[in-house]
Amino acid sequence: MRSDRMKKGMERAPHRALFKAMGYTDEELKRPLIGVADSFSEIIPGHIHLRQITDAVKAGIRSAGGTPVEFGGIGVCDGIAMNHLGMRYSLASRELIADSVELMAQAHPFDGLVVVPSCDKITPGMLMAILRLNIPSIVVTGGPMLTGDWKGRKVNLITAFEAIGQVRMGKMDEVELKELEDEACPTCGSCAGMFTANSMNCLAEALGLALPGNGTIPAVAAARIRLAKKTGAAIVRLVDNDLKPRGIATRSAFRNAIAVDMALGCSTNTVLHVPAIAHEAEVELPLDLFNEISQKAPHLCNLIPAGPHSLHDLDRAGGIQAVMAELDSIGLIHRDALTVSGNTVGENLTRAAVRNPEVIHPVSDPYHREGGIAILHGNLAPDGSVVKQSAVAPEMLRHKGPARVFNSEDDAYRAILNGKIRKGDVIVIRYEGPRGGPGMPEMLSPTAAVVGMELGKHVALITDGRFSGGTQGAAIGHISPEAADGGPIALVEEGDLIVIDIPERKINLLVPEEELEIRHRNWKPLPPRITSGYLARYARQVTSGAAGAVLETGCTHDSGKTASKAGGPE
Repeated sequence: MRSDRMKKGMERAPHRALFKAMGYTDEELKRPLIGVADSFSEIIPGHIHLRQITDAVKAGIRSAGGTPVEFGGIGVCDGIAMNHLGMRYSLASRELIADSVELMAQAHPFDGLVVVPSCDKITPGMLMAILRLNIPSIVVTGGPMLTGDWKGRKVNLITAFEAIGQVRMGKMDEVELKELEDEACPTCGSCAGMFTANSMNCLAEALGLALPGNGTIPAVAAARIRLAKKTGAAIVRLVDNDLKPRGIATRSAFRNAIAVDMALGCSTNTVLHVPAIAHEAEVELPLDLFNEISQKAPHLCNLIPAGPHSLHDLDRAGGIQAVMAELDSIGLIHRDALTVSGNTVGENLTRAAVRNPEVIHPVSDPYHREGGIAILHGNLAPDGSVVKQSAVAPEMLRHKGPARVFNSEDDAYRAILNGKIRKGDVIVIRYEGPRGGPGMPEMLSPTAAVVGMELGKHVALITDGRFSGGTQGAAIGHISPEAADGGPIALVEEGDLIVIDIPERKINLLVPEEELEIRHRNWKPLPPRITSGYLARYARQVTSGAAGAVLETGCTHDSGKTASKAGGPE
């Protein structure tokens, strides 16, 4: 066993003494030692209940003949970090999470690993770690929050963000806002809707790295506790069979996950996280693969924020396995891919069924013929950009308008709330990319303000930053190369015409090439916002959003030297 390195033989008597100082018995030390990495904290509603989930995992491990060894991890609540300095640390935390799980599992060589995350960067960070380590591992997440009920309608965190614009317009008063605030997030769990956390928790199941039900069983359901116990038992079987994550998360498994991503209408953040996870699995996953699969995989579920249905609705309708069964009926699922259940995907799908065709539409009658996400290219985004096309109003799928240029999210947010944005405008927020932000902050506040001020069907917003999974509307993020690297978005001037054509996958700046060359010669990057600490180090090492914003060892940047004639990095 891998754990023998720290517990077997005469030379390990001091090591065993340290285990015994914590109460471990000789019998427990003879069993497989299973690391249990959970990210419980008192700052994230998706993680406040993870002690209970972790206890159930540990019970499952013991019942199957293993010995659980729990350790903790960090996590950022994107909602609480939103629209202030804290958001710059959110994406950057993903790399620290991956590194810390790797560190713990290498310093203490466990035989297997269960990771227990729940929210935005914690789930992808832990997935990255288990694929980097490649020891028998399994994921079980904390489950989705239930929706709230306010004045007879379903509400959630995004409702509260959008309500700020309603108050500014005089269509809601502050008393009503307080009532909504009290009802929007009624339980523990990852925020109710197909936002980033639930997107990644569903895709962990689609990848085969979590048991069926992981993506959709509510946080407060007894079934979530039972799932955690089954997960604990499953990891002992994975250790016995030496089934490792890279044997599961193959290219076929990633194609399955992307197809599910398209059917669900997941967060655009999946286009950052899935490639980053694939990078750790040493699976090549070009950005255009998302377009290839999007054009084949129909959009089957109209989930919050784009539609009326919640994760709880999806769970009752058959969950991720039912969605995969629908996709399988048109040949979009690789049935022979392995899963942590010990079965292939095809074997798991024999038990799947759609129980509510209003929530999971049949492939013969999808919400949209194409998947939920589209990758756009053009002279404004030579390396690509991403939009959640399933959440765009039909009248905004094609749009041409003047640029309203802002060099920070804060400036744009103030302009929106102060009524400075007109119908037809294209809001450009730049210097918010992985390096320029730094940290590629989510921009839920400005996009929610656009919707709240009833401009969602009239205004587009583009950025080299990124959007919350709760964003709806013509919000195009991950514009690459980013402004800090001298990408074309850095060259946009107030009033320039921008043309967006989502069906044709195009985004272009209507400025002559000769003029762009002049602007590029005169371009100078903004001074870095943060010059010390972790974020300064992150900015020096982070790659493009088009590459998943992963860190490369030895990767450093010099804006003035790396920007090419076309505006991108050399």
